[in-house]
Amino acid sequence: MTLERRLGTRDAVVIGVGSMVGAGVFSAFAPAAAVAGRGLLIGLAVAAVVAFCNATSSAQLAAAYPTSGGTYAYGRARLSDFWGFVAGWGFVVGKTASCAAMALTFGAYAWPDHARIVAVGAVVALTCVNLVGITRTAFVTRILVAIVLAVLLVAVIVGTTGRPVGVDIGSTGSPVAILQSAGILFFAFAGYARIATLGEEVRDPARTIPRAIVVALACAVVVYTAVALMVLHVLGADGVARSSAPVAAAMSAVGAQWADPVVRVGAAAASLGALLGLIAGVSRTTMAMARERDLPVYLARVDVSRSVPRAAELTLCVVIVALVLTVDLREAIGFSSFGVLVYYAVANVAAFTQSGSDRRYSPVLQIVGLLGCAALVFTLPTTALVTGSCVLTVGAVGRWVTRRGSHH
Repeated sequence: MTLERRLGTRDAVVIGVGSMVGAGVFSAFAPAAAVAGRGLLIGLAVAAVVAFCNATSSAQLAAAYPTSGGTYAYGRARLSDFWGFVAGWGFVVGKTASCAAMALTFGAYAWPDHARIVAVGAVVALTCVNLVGITRTAFVTRILVAIVLAVLLVAVIVGTTGRPVGVDIGSTGSPVAILQSAGILFFAFAGYARIATLGEEVRDPARTIPRAIVVALACAVVVYTAVALMVLHVLGADGVARSSAPVAAAMSAVGAQWADPVVRVGAAAASLGALLGLIAGVSRTTMAMARERDLPVYLARVDVSRSVPRAAELTLCVVIVALVLTVDLREAIGFSSFGVLVYYAVANVAAFTQSGSDRRYSPVLQIVGLLGCAALVFTLPTTALVTGSCVLTVGAVGRWVTRRGSHH
């Protein structure tokens, strides 16, 4: 049972923007400034280039293989079943942890004293939205994105027209530090793959998906750049580095205390928008893996009337709620970043093998994208590398054992 094609270009762009302009735009500049100073602007440019190369690979593949699962499906089609599994497993496990982290982030913004309960409520509510149908997902995302962009527009205008007091913009970090900041910022807006994972639900996918991916990424880069310039203008690199919430701190620095609750609402909406896109993307990849028996087959069941992967959605909801109630993953999801880089590395290699009418972009972009992923791996903490490698190994061994057992 395949899903119905209900999304147009605008819906796909909105889901992509909602996935990228998440809570990271309100918080990622602090750790980036802590390592690179004002060099975070260079880091943002590096991150944008790597993201663009990866995005064009995803777009080129999605046009040729407009099905659910994103790089899981592309890896299977262009490389091998194994490499497809590696990409899919890394995405599902890593992004499930990200779902829990984003839910907790929303809880921390919305009601800090009861963050876990609020987070559970958000996961259940957004799962219900997704279960109604992908067009409802797009509609709710549109509302959340509108709130986030309106809040950021107000913040940028207030910040750039305000008068910072004696701010030293700070120094530029070393090349290694800049690469580290690029890694931090790359993971903050690396949500463009969400559009590709929904490939089975997009109308005229060969035209819509490539256009939506590039437009959504361009919008996200413009937003991140505007916010980065504003917080550096108001707070300077040292001030950004010292603040856990640079956008809110910038509002206070220019005397706009009234903007604090506005920024908090924007950050909460951004968390919800990213979480909604994550749940949709992970459930579709889970469904695609279950179809190929790389995950339990029941996860491939589709609600025919609403054209949604109901079994995958409900199972994912239960897992996320369990994680939210038992662990705090906001500081411990480095392996998610590792999985993301492996996912995009597979996408770049898969796109590099395309030729003829399937090739839309220069192979140079895939090479740069692959090298960029490799470079960003070195910005990850050692614990993230070890944990990520273990997660992928456990998945691969588990797949080998179950497949071997099924053949006997």
